[in-house]
Amino acid sequence: MAARGVVVALLLLIFLARTCYGTVLFSSLKRTIDVTASSTQGQVLKAGIDKITVTWVLNKTVATGTDSAYKTINLKLCYAPISQKDRAWRKTDDKLARDKTCQQDIVTRTYEASNGIAQSFQWVIQRDVPTATYFVRAYAHDSNDVEVGYGQTTDAKKSINLFEIQAISGRHVSLDICSICFSTFSVVSLLVFFYIEKKREKPRNE
Repeated sequence: MAARGVVVALLLLIFLARTCYGTVLFSSLKRTIDVTASSTQGQVLKAGIDKITVTWVLNKTVATGTDSAYKTINLKLCYAPISQKDRAWRKTDDKLARDKTCQQDIVTRTYEASNGIAQSFQWVIQRDVPTATYFVRAYAHDSNDVEVGYGQTTDAKKSINLFEIQAISGRHVSLDICSICFSTFSVVSLLVFFYIEKKREKPRNE
């Protein structure tokens, strides 16, 4: 019984350690990365067509020497507060494991400590991105893939440098034309069928 109790206690400690290790609070991260995007305030971009270029660099005035643990940079497309209102599935949570602010991955790259030289990535907006107002955020991850720093294109209140993305409507002129042609063909075929049937029945009645 004692041995079993020790095993249970050890498993519980391991579980608690993993839980604590896996819980990262956004409020605990330092804004150590400067992030900019080619989009402008209020610009409307079209999903599946337009592109944005995201640039990031270590903020040396804040983070000198703090990026030794940085291994990867993850760029994400994030909802602005106006597009989160009354949408629980986009809700912001201080626990990053529960946070729904940034659901769309842009790219993940190896972090390059390049002595203040900015890195950039051009992203074609994916066709499945919904219509909303957005900003871009970058997370720095350590060797355990845990977030250890961040940066974003907007301010702390997420009120400036926001842009809109217009989703694909799902309707195209060519599809509408095909639909009309098919409907017309169906109606004409049905009329021809009835005409032939009537012609066949007429001699019998005579």
